[in-house]
Amino acid sequence: MVGEWQENGTYVMGEILVNTHVPFENFANLTTWLSFACIIAWYCVSRIGWKRTVGLESYRMALLQLMLLGFAVICLYEVLWSFTVLNAEITSQMVIDGSTPDIDRLIVDYPDPERPWNLIFATKIWLVGFIISAHAFYLSKKPRKSKDELIPEE
Repeated sequence: MVGEWQENGTYVMGEILVNTHVPFENFANLTTWLSFACIIAWYCVSRIGWKRTVGLESYRMALLQLMLLGFAVICLYEVLWSFTVLNAEITSQMVIDGSTPDIDRLIVDYPDPERPWNLIFATKIWLVGFIISAHAFYLSKKPRKSKDELIPEE
């Protein structure tokens, strides 16, 4: 990573995670493991810390819900954009060369040409962001217990 930056002045975001397979070749790349780990971690955090959201006032909860909805919409847009660009890259290479490209090597020079993103990495990470923010929004809209119901009677 550092060597590539010093030699070329560029670094492809997520390329190492997509090209490294664990526990053996052609099984699962690190991006897949990272995606699963993030979703499982979010589930654990949401199960452990749900009691802290009970005491939020209505205006704070409304701001939180607005923020979560914004995150979900942005992440969904990025997932659809990345997937569309990925499909366009595959199709264009098949039309031009007549061969199927190596999808693990496809990159996009957006948002910064000096730091392009691997399209597989971008699609998976934005999908995880969408799943987490949509689930958090769902949990914030779900009816919650009151503080009185949390305190056990003596």
